[in-house]
Amino acid sequence: MNAHLQPTGSAYFLTQETQQIEKHTLSVLVDNEPGILARVVGLFSARGYNIDSLTVSETEHNKRLSRITVVVVATPKTLVQIKLQLERLIPVHKVHDLTAEGASIERELALIKVAGSGEHRAETLRLADAFRAQIVDASVTSFVFELTGKSSKIDSFIALMAPLGLVEVVRTGLAAISRGPEGM
Repeated sequence: MNAHLQPTGSAYFLTQETQQIEKHTLSVLVDNEPGILARVVGLFSARGYNIDSLTVSETEHNKRLSRITVVVVATPKTLVQIKLQLERLIPVHKVHDLTAEGASIERELALIKVAGSGEHRAETLRLADAFRAQIVDASVTSFVFELTGKSSKIDSFIALMAPLGLVEVVRTGLAAISRGPEGM
């Protein structure tokens, strides 16, 4: 086969197929039972799909239901496959693409450790105040900040802390919910 006639994902390799890669937030309502997270993650890994963020928690204790929030980067075609395969899993009740459905609220929590003294320490505190970061631990040589907000806000804060003595970052992953009166 000639180098310029390589398959592009289409059954007809002469047809040029290009799809834009997009980031989507999926919300998956599942039974809270042992092994469900492994099955969901296994679905992604078996097909070579990457997970950018993953959060899981029981949301309806009396019904034993958990909510899995997954952030994926994929083409629209791959995204359709992911949603269909998730819906086929037995303990899955609902799959919602919050990105495609419109307005949703997304937040993330991060703990950020910054070391420093002197001028850097004062600058660190000033920037933390501007970002509304809470000080959850302080010593003579370091701070630990708690920051909640959009992922882009956390990314910006981390970028500003890097030259000031950033030591360590722990992030929870994205939590998301749709706007409006309807529930999942």
